[in-house]
Amino acid sequence: MDKIAVTGGVPLTGRIPVSGSKNACLPLMTAALLTDQTLTLTNVPDLADIGTLSTLLRSLGATTEHDAAGGRLDLRVARLSSPLAHYDIVRKMRASVLVLGPMLARDGAGTVSLPGGCAIGARPVDLHLKGLEAMGATLDLRDGYVHATVPRSVNGGRLRGVSYRFPFVSVGATENLLMAATLAKGTTRLVNAAREPEIADLAACLSAMGARIEGAGTSTIEIEGVDALSGAEHAVIADRIEMGSFMIAPAITGGDVVVEGGRLDLVSALAEALDAAGVSVEPVEGGLRVRRGGAGLNPVSLVTEPFPGYATDLQAQMMALMTLADGTSTITEQIFENRFMHVPELTRMGARIDVNGNTATVTGVPSLRGAPVMATDLRASISLILAGLAAQGETVVSRVYHLDRGYERIEQKLRACGARIERIRADD
Repeated sequence: MDKIAVTGGVPLTGRIPVSGSKNACLPLMTAALLTDQTLTLTNVPDLADIGTLSTLLRSLGATTEHDAAGGRLDLRVARLSSPLAHYDIVRKMRASVLVLGPMLARDGAGTVSLPGGCAIGARPVDLHLKGLEAMGATLDLRDGYVHATVPRSVNGGRLRGVSYRFPFVSVGATENLLMAATLAKGTTRLVNAAREPEIADLAACLSAMGARIEGAGTSTIEIEGVDALSGAEHAVIADRIEMGSFMIAPAITGGDVVVEGGRLDLVSALAEALDAAGVSVEPVEGGLRVRRGGAGLNPVSLVTEPFPGYATDLQAQMMALMTLADGTSTITEQIFENRFMHVPELTRMGARIDVNGNTATVTGVPSLRGAPVMATDLRASISLILAGLAAQGETVVSRVYHLDRGYERIEQKLRACGARIERIRADD
């Protein structure tokens, strides 16, 4: 397996471009199942997860053309040749369950393996399934698969519009039901829906395909079902998690970086936290300028929340920053259980962190020390890279296949700002 070596101590300066959003692109790709025409996505990041989902879509009958260098992906599902999303593919990525709603909406049937992905908690798909059941689907869970059908007695095999309240906010379930509702008979009202920018981006694409959607980006979304959707071309929004990660890079190294494509509306909670820590975040032409001079970092306490609150996907990165603050910070994780697996690895680098339940208490230290560490999940991976950028000596991060699922060309982007970072190939 590849590793990444980082030699710290260099304040980052320059410009770092932000890629298209992985978390937006994955549901957009599954939207191609809703039409027999071509869906073209632009600003597509070249990531392992994009390739995994492309493989899954091809197994269902899609044809794909991917210009990785140009960030363009053409998808067409002239017909669903198979209703089976197989375990061997789905186990690699939890987002694969997003094919179920579109398959039921279009063909009235779908069989999907229960998903896998990063080991950061159970993240059950119950909300997806309960919502689809409310829309008329019959579900049978056996042998590790969800076997779903829409009986012919239900609107001739077509999902029905309903009013469905999520018991708690779920981005994935909101996306799945939103897509399913576009071809349902009647009007669907989703209450306590997720408000993440990726939801609004998906709705914009679906609307370009002919869907009738109101309220995306708010807690109540209404979808009037239509008989068919067409093809469209849609540009994927910028990745706010990559954006936030690169904002923390100059903060932890004492640098000055313009994050190209950065938007305050996508990372407002992070910007507030950085401001409290003593880091300047300033909108400039084409992005956000983030800088920290010679002054130390103030401790910051935060709680992860659904958007527009502080993002759980930026929790590990902020923890890496707070290891160097002048004082004690607390970080409370409310979204996923088991999302402090990066703590032992940061501790290997000299961090002082105590975990009690879902709260981590971080006592700042004067400096971190480079060490061999292991990535346990996608966001833990980047937190270790960030810590390595600030540490004394060399940090070697293993199991970086997690990192490759969500960060495109990270070594090149950071190296362009002065970082001493190299990939160690498994066959070197």
